[in-house]
Parts: sequence; C-alpha cells; structure tokens
Amino acid sequence: MRMRHIRLYAATGTALTALALTACGAGGTGTKDEGAAQPKPTTAATAAARTTTPGAGTTTASHATSMSARTSAAKPGGHTTGVALQPCNGSNTKVTATPVSRPLNHLLLTATNTSGKRCDLLYWPTPRFDDAQWAPEVIKDSEPQAVVSLAPGESGYAGVRLSAADGSGEHGSTAHKLEVFFLGRTPDTDGGPSAHPSLPAKGVYYDSTLAMTYWQRDRSDALSW
Repeated sequence: MRMRHIRLYAATGTALTALALTACGAGGTGTKDEGAAQPKPTTAATAAARTTTPGAGTTTASHATSMSARTSAAKPGGHTTGVALQPCNGSNTKVTATPVSRPLNHLLLTATNTSGKRCDLLYWPTPRFDDAQWAPEVIKDSEPQAVVSLAPGESGYAGVRLSAADGSGEHGSTAHKLEVFFLGRTPDTDGGPSAHPSLPAKGVYYDSTLAMTYWQRDRSDALSW
C-alpha cells in the first residue's frame, strides 16, 4: 500500500489553514484516468502548513522552523539582522503559471514584485487547482539557504510537480483555474491576498503526486526537483 500525504484547505477571510491528511491507495491511473482529485483522508492534524512526509513519519515543521530563524533577519543582498520581513502576496506581486517541457509534468510559478519596495517570498507557495480541498506536499529538500527577497521588479520562482511521469499517480484531474496562497512570517500564518494566475485554455493535468518547492531565487533551482 502506497501512502500519500496531503493537506486540507480551510479559509477564513483570506487566511489559509492547512490540515494534514493521510490517504492510502494501491496502483495508479496516471494520465489515462481522469476523475475528481479528492483522496479520502483517514487522519488529520490541525497544524497549519504542516505536511507528513511519505514513509518518514516527520513533518516540514522542522524545516520551517530552521527557515524561520533565517527569515527573522532577512534583507536583500545580505540577509542581515534588523530588517523586518515584508511578505510578498497577491497585492504586491504579479504571479504567472507556465507549463514547461522539462522536467516533464511541471509548472513554473513566477512572482514579480510590482510594488515600489522590497517584499519577501516566505517559505513556499500553496497552489489550489479549481475547487480542490487538498494541497500539495512540500518538497522539503528544496529549502533554500536564505529568504528570497525581491527588490521592485525582481522575480522569484517555485516549481510545481503536477503528476508522476511514470503514470503512477492517482485521482487524476484536469484543472482550469489556479489560486496561489502565500505564507506569512511564520509558516502557520497568512501572508496576505492570494494570486490568481491564468492557466492554458486546455487546462493542466495533475494527480495525487502533486508537490511544490520552496520559493527560489533562480528559475533553474525551482525546476530541479
């Protein structure tokens, strides 16, 4: 039995609260069998932005904690102390979602600072496709060494693995709408308004292997997972 770990969405105003859910299933339909991407949860935890890693029994909390220590002293060009974090979100950035040919079945999220002052891309984005009630897991190994701080006009990136290249994913579905949520100064806080980047007219296919990286400084880093 293969374990797939996911998180529920719950919104209060613009805030996003993630619930960790565990679903299990055998086999996969891959890209040949589309259906509602709604895995059946069996357990839940109330920790926001906390995801159990398959087979490890651990969460991203430890990684978020280590990054939190770094984000508390972030500043562009040096990440030194004494500068308050200014979360990037849908009100001060423009977010685009672009399918890429390599690696297969990946989407590149690009957030460009459209304000007149610095903002910080904190932790990871949380994409929500159509009306899905579950969020992708975080690729914990993609955690960068420093917060991605954007000066006006600069961009940061995150990669989204949409589906398994070998067709082993389950609960496949084609999405036509995307909403991207942002995290605040700690991984259990809301970073502000979400963004609504457009998707290709034909939509994008995703399955139960959906996962995303932390925000990255370089496009190549976002697509290396």
